Amino acid sequence: MNHFEFFDIAISFYPNEVELRQRFLKNSKLYHPDFHTLESDERQAEILEKSTQNNEAYLTLSNFDKRLAYILDLKGLLETGQNELPQDFLMEMMEINEAIMELEFDFDEVVFQATLNNANQLESSLLEGIQPVLANYVEGVTSVVELEIVRDFYLKRKYLWRIKNNLDKFAPASKEVH
Repeated sequence: MNHFEFFDIAISFYPNEVELRQRFLKNSKLYHPDFHTLESDERQAEILEKSTQNNEAYLTLSNFDKRLAYILDLKGLLETGQNELPQDFLMEMMEINEAIMELEFDFDEVVFQATLNNANQLESSLLEGIQPVLANYVEGVTSVVELEIVRDFYLKRKYLWRIKNNLDKFAPASKEVH
């Protein structure tokens, strides 16, 4: 049973967060192991499994990036061989990657801030561009082509996340320079 089925909600990139939390809390009470200590070992194991699934489902569905990856995985779009970034995007990333290499050898606050701003702007632009597809997703109606566009967005965002993590390594250096 997938996480959406577990909570009895429609597959969505933007589920109703209040409803999701309410279902999580309801299940937390229903499947809390402490309330089933007098049950058989078999039933206790079943309750523990449901409690674990409840927690995992909520952690996944309440986080945008995890939910995005989860839906793409459900649709079989994150399988090996399908995770290649478009060449034009990689060409765009060359400038950012070159700036990071420069920062490794010679930290410069201006280059650091410009590179970070560039990555943030690119991420915002990507999210803005994919927003209509994410917001209008309907299970069984949204095309595979649109889901592949979502996958490309996810992979690009993941790449940018790694770049920003690399930049975070330099953030303390910027404070030491001054």
